Amino acid sequence: MINFENLGIGIGLRIPHYTDIFNTLPKIDFFEIISENFMVEGGKPLANLERILDHYRVVQHGVSLSIGSTDPLDFKYLKKLKKLTRITNTPWFSDHLCWSHVHQKYMHDLLPLPYTNATIKHIAERARIVQDYIELPFALENLSSYVTFQADEMTEWEFFSEICEQANCYMLLDVNNVYVSSRNHQFDPMTYLSHINYSRVAQVHIAGHTDKGTHVLDTHNDYVRDEVWNLYAYVYKQTGGVSTLLEWDNDFISLEETHNEALKAKQFQGDRNAITS
Repeated sequence: MINFENLGIGIGLRIPHYTDIFNTLPKIDFFEIISENFMVEGGKPLANLERILDHYRVVQHGVSLSIGSTDPLDFKYLKKLKKLTRITNTPWFSDHLCWSHVHQKYMHDLLPLPYTNATIKHIAERARIVQDYIELPFALENLSSYVTFQADEMTEWEFFSEICEQANCYMLLDVNNVYVSSRNHQFDPMTYLSHINYSRVAQVHIAGHTDKGTHVLDTHNDYVRDEVWNLYAYVYKQTGGVSTLLEWDNDFISLEETHNEALKAKQFQGDRNAITS
């Protein structure tokens, strides 16, 4: 098992913030990039990435691996991904526990999977291949969920945990997604979090969501809610300290405001009174 370095508190690297980043070089612990945005042969994206790498640590996060698809693994994609990891020196790489394409048709969404033993076996085998090919620790991120399947044989946390155990890969634990799913499916988020093997958690995501009353949407366009911060406090304690990343992907606010929101995490990293019961 790997003892992951705690990189501190980071934010997602987003184009609306480029000018402020390059002009002011703020003291941000690390940036997370969307891998696919930089899996190119050259041009402005890589030039901007090189400027970031001159000053900051970078972690790669993908959105189109489609680990749960029945399509064969795309080694042209993986070759480009591996090449990028050598440029960024990312300490690990991650993608989502989902499927997003089948029969070469791309859905442009992160779609849920049935929680079955057959699905676990299928994904674990593919995750082992991906991790071995890239030659870096591979972390899977839990989704925010809006539907369940009649075929489900277990809970989400059992499914997530067993895949990582069988694949000997790692978790990118999205605390906001746990909360969103708990509201949509009416389970206790602390039950989920109390069944995680925290030695497998490489990184944590926090984000804002939109509460519609009857359901919750994972929109990444608002400030982190207190309920999510309290769950984060529990998770941080269990990990003993973990790299923390704020996602803000719509209705952008300034770089300074985004970073200040991320830095609120410090209030919960040692505040035992903030932990939910």
